Amino acid sequence: MSDTVVSFRGHAFVGAPLDRADALRDDAEALARLWPDARVLVLDTDGTAFADATGQPFLSSGHALGGGPGAAIFLGLQQEQAWFVVEAATVTLQAPQRLDLRRAAAEWPAEVAGIFCYARGMSYWHSRNRYCGVCGGAVAFGRGGFIGRCGQCGTEHYPRVDPAVIVAVENGGRLLLGRQATWAPRRWSVLAGFVEPGETFEQTVAREVFEETRVRVTGAHYLGTQPWPFPGALMVGFHAEAHDDVPTVDGELEDARWFDVEEVGAALRRRSEGDDGQGILLPPPISIASTLVEHWYRRQRA
Repeated sequence: MSDTVVSFRGHAFVGAPLDRADALRDDAEALARLWPDARVLVLDTDGTAFADATGQPFLSSGHALGGGPGAAIFLGLQQEQAWFVVEAATVTLQAPQRLDLRRAAAEWPAEVAGIFCYARGMSYWHSRNRYCGVCGGAVAFGRGGFIGRCGQCGTEHYPRVDPAVIVAVENGGRLLLGRQATWAPRRWSVLAGFVEPGETFEQTVAREVFEETRVRVTGAHYLGTQPWPFPGALMVGFHAEAHDDVPTVDGELEDARWFDVEEVGAALRRRSEGDDGQGILLPPPISIASTLVEHWYRRQRA
């Protein structure tokens, strides 16, 4: 295989970010001044966003919603314009339809889909932290929505992200893929798992691959990340080499196998040209899982 550098790109939610403008979070007067001209995403409790009749973003303004930012979460600035997210239950605004984040990633402008990803993670954190995990007291949010303070014991709570590794494991020109029983028929993907306390990412790669398939990893190399707010993870992508072990599953996976370059190439063509009903199906293009598979395939062909 050539040492040619192959770019790692293609998945959603990694476009140009907002300026998160941390210094403004404590400035209630500045947020109030920004509110009338702000762009506002409206999210339902299930994490779907308001969309127009064509499925495109249905963005409101602070002026149209009225009042001030109140309980809205301040996301940041784009140029000089502020972005906020609000809960649908707190506004009287109506929209033709709702759209989930996976569809938005495929159909919305990448920039807006990325902001939706950010907003979804923040709104989920709010919805799961209304009461203190220490004493059970009610939590009030401040700093533009980025801190929760317990009114009973004073504990401060901050937005959290759960890191998980996702890895393309190879041996001798073959790629290790697994499938879960709940997935659609013929769907296969690279392996993934959450980081446990006291672990490095590389240790998690080795542990998760071995636990799920009994394949022993010999080395792991970082490639890139993807925010994955389903509901609040950060996927950390790796390429790994492994021993020539026979994959054996016992628990989380229904099956795991080594696939050669031809099989993976056929699956990639099947996804772009249409399913012929044969062979395996791969993850959707919005995911870092897809990027890992494509990156591995391009390296094999380089």
